[in-house]
Amino acid sequence: MSANIPGSIKIYHIVHIDNLLSIIKDGYLFSDAEMRKRSNNSVVIGMEKIKDRRLTLSLMSHKNLRVGDCVPFYFCPRSPMLYMFHRANSSDIKYRGGQEPIVHLVVDLQKAISRANTNNYRWAFTSSNAGSNYFEDFSDLNDLDKIDWQAVHARQWNDREIKEKKQAEFLTEHCFPWELVEEIGVFSQRQYDKIQELHISESKLPLVKIKKEWYY
Repeated sequence: MSANIPGSIKIYHIVHIDNLLSIIKDGYLFSDAEMRKRSNNSVVIGMEKIKDRRLTLSLMSHKNLRVGDCVPFYFCPRSPMLYMFHRANSSDIKYRGGQEPIVHLVVDLQKAISRANTNNYRWAFTSSNAGSNYFEDFSDLNDLDKIDWQAVHARQWNDREIKEKKQAEFLTEHCFPWELVEEIGVFSQRQYDKIQELHISESKLPLVKIKKEWYY
């Protein structure tokens, strides 16, 4: 890999803690396109208008594959979207529960790609926010240098361009298996204890860590 590309890349999917049991029961994280077909009582986070847009945005690296057909991951924790949950002042977001109930699911990028390839699921990554009106996407690991890793790991992202690049995404088609989640990062001891109280079997519960630095 190029010197500016991290040697071991982790990717992060954020979910509401109240959705963990149903995800584990299903055994998968599902794309928004699939979730809309299902009858469920999950806590919906994010911007509905962006979710709607993602169902119409096509990936250039794969024919007939839309962003909303994929399970999304960021390349970093502490995303700009999490900040919006923390501020809870956007009229575009109905969720008002703050950042504390949001947990980070951590996955190894190489394992995610290996699983996708083995099961004939398409995957791609973007160099910026895949919910925006314009983004570039790639399906070759040799293009990982197209991601601005300095922006991805930036702690300050007031600059609009840095904010967009920080939101680079890994996208994998249709669903993603829970068994490949290797860690859960939580805001506080309270959230840690809440997960323990779910009485999830050890074989299905990955390592849970309090990661306050992943939050605002």
